[in-house]
Amino acid sequence: MREWVNGSADSGLPPDVNATVVTVGTFDGVHRGHRDVLDRLVARGKALGRRTVLVTFEPHPLEVVNPAAAPLMLTVGEEKREVLAESGIDYLAVMPFTPTLARYAAQDFVILLRDRFSMEYLLMGYDHGFGRNREGDVEVLQALGARVGFHVEVVPPVSVGDGRPISSTSIRRAIAGGDLERAAHGLGRPYALGGRVVRGAARGRGLGFPTINLAPPSPRKLLPPHGVYAVRVQTPGGAHGGMLNLGARPTFGDASVGIEAHLFDTSGDWYDAWVRVDFIARLRDTQKFENAAALVEQLRRDEDHARRALSLRG
Repeated sequence: MREWVNGSADSGLPPDVNATVVTVGTFDGVHRGHRDVLDRLVARGKALGRRTVLVTFEPHPLEVVNPAAAPLMLTVGEEKREVLAESGIDYLAVMPFTPTLARYAAQDFVILLRDRFSMEYLLMGYDHGFGRNREGDVEVLQALGARVGFHVEVVPPVSVGDGRPISSTSIRRAIAGGDLERAAHGLGRPYALGGRVVRGAARGRGLGFPTINLAPPSPRKLLPPHGVYAVRVQTPGGAHGGMLNLGARPTFGDASVGIEAHLFDTSGDWYDAWVRVDFIARLRDTQKFENAAALVEQLRRDEDHARRALSLRG
């Protein structure tokens, strides 16, 4: 997958690419519904002998048109790119979402897609809308396609067990409520947080539970509730199970919010390395202990519970 930031009239496509299959959207979370769109995009591209392009936006459009309603994000920066790289698409175009772009009428926006990306075929989710005030719904886009020369394919929703469509909004609600199992079901994978390893206070090492500490994430990143979690951490040295504290360290009078993970059956600090934390199960709330010895006893219990949770989830 080749990526470029597209803020100009230049598509960034190689000169020999003169017809593409395109999909457009924020794709926050790259959940199972999004993956269905991407799978169909790749399949359609192969069937037609065309390159595939995903056009997405940064920042989220609501941050521009209605900041008060803008959601916290499931995937930010490198997190989304990492998941998209596994999808098999040929090109990822990141368009800066600006007030000017927000004012584009649906017709103007699809003509931009046609002209800039050589769009011959457009796949869109059943509930997606293009252009100013999302005026470009399915019927409008199909009429525009017939008029200006591209085909439109509408992808139906992917539903969870209760019949409700999977959506980024429903997954955000699950994560905010600490329901990691429901979130993972919608995402098709555990909810994750990417970050760079930084130096901490080394308290865990003194307690016999050394940790890696992550730099604070983007303020736009949605985090689950503060507490202790069973996690799987992807590091430069491979994947390791562990347990993670998200939040304050009240036993030590530290009210600052930290993200620190103790990894099982391995050693190393990985300072400055980029790691990905997969949240597997919530173990307990953050709590204050009488002293360090009481905390260590709880950490031993946490390790037993985390190892059990990790073994149950492969």
